[in-house]
Amino acid sequence: MSTKHAAWFRTVAIAEAISWTGLLVGMLFKYVLSDNEIGVKIFGPIHGGIFIAYVVTVLAVRGPLRWSWPVTLVALAASIPPLFTWFFEIWAVRTGRIDAVQQTAVPSTTEVNSTAA
Repeated sequence: MSTKHAAWFRTVAIAEAISWTGLLVGMLFKYVLSDNEIGVKIFGPIHGGIFIAYVVTVLAVRGPLRWSWPVTLVALAASIPPLFTWFFEIWAVRTGRIDAVQQTAVPSTTEVNSTAA
């Protein structure tokens, strides 16, 4: 598994979630709290660019990370609802689809675990 591809995916997925949050806060100010559009004007293009980068990244890393098409489609669908790219990233780590943890054997001999002399 390529740690370079996993790290790149994780970075873009988290950036996409953060940009979504910024855009949501901007929309809150624009439509609810005041009539100030500055947040949407700033975070709209940022989120749009990172959204496109996320889609391209998913398609670029699916091969090196050995994702099946169903996993790839879930990763792509995660870009639509707010913060779901972050939730997908957490799920992918927990299920070993990125950053798989190497399992190492732990010795369990009597000498190592025994407290008796």
